[in-house]
Amino acid sequence: MLKKSIVVRGILSSSVLFLIAGCEVGPDYERPKLNLPQTQAKADEEVAEFLVEGWWRIFKDKTLDDLETQALKNNADIKQAIANIEEAAAMADVSVADYFPTIGLNASGTQAGLSNAAPSSQGGKYRRAIDYTGTIGASYELDFFGKYRRANEAARANLLASHATKEVVLLTVTSEVAKTYFALRAFDSKLAIARRTLKTRQESYLVYKSRFENGYCTEFDYLRMKSEMDSVKSTVLDLESAAAKIENALSVLIGTSPKNMITRKTSRASTLESLKIPTTLPSGLPSNLLARRPDVVAAEGQLIAANANIGQAIAANFPSFSLTGAFGFEGASLGHVFTPSTEMWNLNQTISLPLFAGGRIEGMTEVAKARYKKALAIYEKTVLTAFRETLDALITAKKSSEIVATRSRQVESLKKSYHIALTQKESGLIGLLDLLDVERGLLSTEMELTNALQNKLNAIVDLCKSLGGGWNIEKTK
Repeated sequence: MLKKSIVVRGILSSSVLFLIAGCEVGPDYERPKLNLPQTQAKADEEVAEFLVEGWWRIFKDKTLDDLETQALKNNADIKQAIANIEEAAAMADVSVADYFPTIGLNASGTQAGLSNAAPSSQGGKYRRAIDYTGTIGASYELDFFGKYRRANEAARANLLASHATKEVVLLTVTSEVAKTYFALRAFDSKLAIARRTLKTRQESYLVYKSRFENGYCTEFDYLRMKSEMDSVKSTVLDLESAAAKIENALSVLIGTSPKNMITRKTSRASTLESLKIPTTLPSGLPSNLLARRPDVVAAEGQLIAANANIGQAIAANFPSFSLTGAFGFEGASLGHVFTPSTEMWNLNQTISLPLFAGGRIEGMTEVAKARYKKALAIYEKTVLTAFRETLDALITAKKSSEIVATRSRQVESLKKSYHIALTQKESGLIGLLDLLDVERGLLSTEMELTNALQNKLNAIVDLCKSLGGGWNIEKTK
């Protein structure tokens, strides 16, 4: 056992010495210096508190809360992102294993038949050769130039990127759930407007039909009213078809089973107009925007991994140092194998240095450098996109409120105009065509107001997403 201890101690102590003295070739990672804009201290306070999961509660809608909860639990993209994290974590564990020796148990027994004429020390009277061995072996490649440490650095960076990518998927899925839900609510509002208009047209059609049949109006007016009624009926059918498709899209987002998709209906407890829309917005860009944005974090994780891979490729140019050892027993019979007199052990040190590989090592180093340049370009573009999306979202969120207010005033004016035109038509001051023009204008403007409300809600969703999960409303008041 003393000899076994010498073997194991020799391998481990040599490993420790080489690890302590070892270096890491290749460039150490430094975050790229970018020309970033200055931010406001007030904006930092306003966006100080945020959560990737839960940002949608800003709308204070229970149906939306329930839909988001289902999506977090069942959405296929989120499940895939979680699986990617598990894979990256396992790969990080694998890279750590290279730091330690590989130890294995080996046992074998062999028997060989000998010819009577075969020469032997016993004069040929033995017909069989028997040998039994049992050994514990250990091998270890010393990470003198940091090949495995760079691999572990890359694996940990990829794990970081996987976690951040999951946050990207969460933000994307929950944002799409909210927008799809708002689209469904918008179609509900448009359907209510169209059905109300259709009811009016149907009532007018019946009046003109009776008048035409009794000779009190021209066929032109009768057919025109019938055409207007059918036009609105087509609009209702189109909206019903679109609403059903939006319902199906929402079912996919929240992970509803195909069977439940057929019968599932989203709650219609609230209308688009009744949804809570925040009126206070952040005043500017937060200084920690890049740290808040999971897509930027993911891109930087990939950049760190690409940088570490350069060092791993460069390390292939240097010598590799390996230690192998074994301790065990060997004997001619099982009964005598495990006796002190049959002990065996060995300890080997190996140094290998690549002299010629046809340019493969140099080529792999250039590949690693090129991949780093690509990752750097992706990172820089992601940062630029982050600022663009945030600035666009801030502008759109602020302007959407003004658009809603303008459309609301326009609808109120057209409603008054419609009532005046209806009175004038009954008094004979204007014709049917004039009344229909006002009615069509009112229908169109009410639809546009609904679109403006939906766009305002979507703008808030985009702002939350661009900020990495919303902002602290109380700080903006």
